Amino acid sequence: MYKAFYGLSDNPFSIAPNPHYLFLSGRHREALAHLTYGLGETGGFVLLTGEVGTGKTTVSRSLLNRLPDNTDTAFILNPSLTEQELLATLCDELSICYTDNPSIKQLTDLISGFLLNNHQAQRNTVLIIDEAQHLRPEVLEQLRLLTNLETDTKKLLQVILIGQPELQQLLRRQELRQLAQRITARYHLLPLTLEEVGFYVLHRLQVAGRQQLLFNRGAIKALHQCSGGIPRLINLIAERALMAGFAHSRSMIDAKMVKSAYFEVSGEEKKSQNGLFPWVAGIVFMSVFSVVFYLFYADASSNDVKLSLKQPIEQSIVQAPSHQEMNHQRLGTQGLGNQEMSHDGMSNKREGSHLTMPSSAEKQVPAVSVAATIANKPASLLTSTIEKSRQIAPAYASLLGAWGKVPYIGLSGCQAASMQGLVCFQLQGNLLQLLKLNYPAIVYLVDEKEQLFYGTLLANDNEQVLLQLNEQQLWVSKQWFNHHFSGTYEVFAEAASAPVVIDERASVNQLQWLENSLALVLDRPPRLVSTFDKGLKQELKMFQQQHGLRADGIAGSQTLSQLNLYLSTQGPRLGDKGLGNKGGYY
Repeated sequence: MYKAFYGLSDNPFSIAPNPHYLFLSGRHREALAHLTYGLGETGGFVLLTGEVGTGKTTVSRSLLNRLPDNTDTAFILNPSLTEQELLATLCDELSICYTDNPSIKQLTDLISGFLLNNHQAQRNTVLIIDEAQHLRPEVLEQLRLLTNLETDTKKLLQVILIGQPELQQLLRRQELRQLAQRITARYHLLPLTLEEVGFYVLHRLQVAGRQQLLFNRGAIKALHQCSGGIPRLINLIAERALMAGFAHSRSMIDAKMVKSAYFEVSGEEKKSQNGLFPWVAGIVFMSVFSVVFYLFYADASSNDVKLSLKQPIEQSIVQAPSHQEMNHQRLGTQGLGNQEMSHDGMSNKREGSHLTMPSSAEKQVPAVSVAATIANKPASLLTSTIEKSRQIAPAYASLLGAWGKVPYIGLSGCQAASMQGLVCFQLQGNLLQLLKLNYPAIVYLVDEKEQLFYGTLLANDNEQVLLQLNEQQLWVSKQWFNHHFSGTYEVFAEAASAPVVIDERASVNQLQWLENSLALVLDRPPRLVSTFDKGLKQELKMFQQQHGLRADGIAGSQTLSQLNLYLSTQGPRLGDKGLGNKGGYY
């Protein structure tokens, strides 16, 4: 019922195992690599464990998709079986016929014959058992006996055991020590990190058709805290938060809504606070504050101004020159208007948005030193500037100006960009990825109260970046930027000239173009390719995963457009200091 309200085409947080929503975090990919290695030439047992809901089944399904075509697989989802039932289920999965009421020996002989025939036909056989912590010790021993069938170089049956942490305890039993020694690869899947939770939520929303930010940074932190990083719990809590947001007509999900959703999902009751506590806390705080203030004031009076001269100056703010507006006509609700521009690399003035880049001829006023009281927090001087940056329209105007374009009355920033031959992308990542992309960008920032505000990243200079907030340009430290950056940003680029789609049927020239492009993005030498091989497809999926795209291994229009962002040599770059002068420093 909330899909239309949030612009979604599907339910993004359903707990059903929809392959379109497959998200492989770094830990999931590492688990997949361990399983793939364990199923190498030697075979044997492979063990994957993890807490409930961490994505073990997701990894196993992804592994199935990566197995060679010459592999026969048997998947057992309910392992609460006897030895005879397990062997019969294995025969059913491998389409092995058997008589009514067969004995364990008859079933074992049939399976052994099937494995030998597969080996002669150069086929592999893999058995995957989910929820393996429910296996009985005698059934596990029967599985070990099945793996005794082997050649000089490999086991004819490879077994993957997937289960909860209790499975590790089960395999430590004395009677199972022989099986434990045959495990060639082990991996314990941990929950998602805070950063991975953000990417996970963004990925599912984008698959469901929403490209804009929906959960702010505070909500992502609350999701990670309440769910413990477990994907299944993230889905349940996020689903309930969206329902609450729809009920209250909230366009952005915040931490408070996530925490309320958590209490509903978990069934826990909110801890009620003692009504006397705030009064007591207030009295204690005022008492301590009074004592500290008295001691500080007395000490400051005795030392006069000497104390202030001894304080270290940690940061400084340099005010930009006052702006000379060309026209003060007010615009409509968008706050954007036509611009007259002298684009000589240093001068860029425009009306309506009140965002003006000072020219090189304008002189900066002397620096005003301000001592910061808390590291990495904005000075009070920035408070009013941040408050004026709550709307995204001025940021769009600034970004359009960096491209030498103008905003249009009545159109959004992306629509205005499209009218002037640019493509608008909303991406997710960190500052390092943004700097590698090297385009000026609209950045989504959050203040200390987790409230959203917008800026335009215009230039990069060692440990500082040039940030425009509404009318003010400031050189801010990268540490300050990272402290406030939500991870969402928007960039413009010229339309891609790459092919429409590249897959297994593409020409050799198109495949080589894709290989060269990925090599450039990944900072590695390109290979000479003639087919859409496994290595090329794997790197393409990795690129798609990192950029919030559907990781299907097919280079469609969206993937190629993202690649073109790295390949294009047109347009402004963050390394171009001419985008603006130092209007201030924090």
